[in-house]
Amino acid sequence: MANTVKVKKYSDVIEELVAGGTITPGMLLDISATNTVTAATGAGTLPVFALEDELQGKGIDNNYASGDPVQCWIPYRGDVVNAILKAGKKTAIGTPVASNGDGKLKQAGTGDTPIGFAVTAVDLTGSGATDARVLVRII
Repeated sequence: MANTVKVKKYSDVIEELVAGGTITPGMLLDISATNTVTAATGAGTLPVFALEDELQGKGIDNNYASGDPVQCWIPYRGDVVNAILKAGKKTAIGTPVASNGDGKLKQAGTGDTPIGFAVTAVDLTGSGATDARVLVRII
């Protein structure tokens, strides 16, 4: 698995916004009217993901704290993101994924707005499973 959030990029649109809570690189984000970012609570119209804070020498496992400046990537159609799949969920290659409502992703179901398709198969439905990374191609 990639050790960065931007696995494949055709565009490089990055904004620096302020964390409105704890943010993990790879989380799907909501941008507020006051330019703060929080874990996405639903299906937004614009996919925005937290990047690792490489300017400070940090990786994808280092969280941003509330009030920290967050490097936010707005991926373009076809870009591949190293996102976070929610524990208890699963994806198969080619299945649509959507917001789980907590900054993490799940396999899209009826009524969900897909943001992309899984590039890797991940099954977190087993006992004791924790959140894990999944590669997603943005649509």
